Amino acid sequence: MDISQVFENNKQWVAEKLKKDQDYFKNLAQGQNPDILYIGCSDSRATAEQLMGVDPGDVFVHRNIANAVPNTDLNALSVINYAVNQLSVEHIVVCGHYNCGGVKAAMQSHDQQTLNPWLCTIRDVARLHETELSEMDHEKARYDRLVELNVQEQCINLLKIACVQDTFLSNKLALHGWVFDIRSGKIIDLEIDFDEIWKDFRDIYALS
Repeated sequence: MDISQVFENNKQWVAEKLKKDQDYFKNLAQGQNPDILYIGCSDSRATAEQLMGVDPGDVFVHRNIANAVPNTDLNALSVINYAVNQLSVEHIVVCGHYNCGGVKAAMQSHDQQTLNPWLCTIRDVARLHETELSEMDHEKARYDRLVELNVQEQCINLLKIACVQDTFLSNKLALHGWVFDIRSGKIIDLEIDFDEIWKDFRDIYALS
């Protein structure tokens, strides 16, 4: 891509927005009030706004390799804290996607150098669910399933965070685990039962 084309695209985008609403950017500059925090993968094919069909200002976004929520990552924790405590979002979505390069890398026995600590988050998911994954005959099926299990475990990690735990238990916050099927363009709701998950581990992870 010729990087100068980005500026041309920007001009066209601005013109299109102003054609529909002369006050579009004036209103946008007033502040943000999104209802959703979206935690997704950094993959260039899985952009939050496009796949959700939303506009700037509609969703607060955090993206990283394989949509991870490590409880030691200050970047993710800061985003989540700001979204919950300052923006008062009503929903947090963790969205993975099939054909995820980060998940695939975690499945391989290779030294990924500086990626190794990050990939351990996904490898831990594979270890927790080793029995289920080992019973699958096809690598592609294991790959897809690990994408789904990774979303589930990252959602569980969300519930370990104090601000998320408090608002979730106060019925002020809903959590969602999704997978973007990059082969069809559809979003799949994994329909994770967070109430049941909380019952299973509250004795260990409850903070109040």
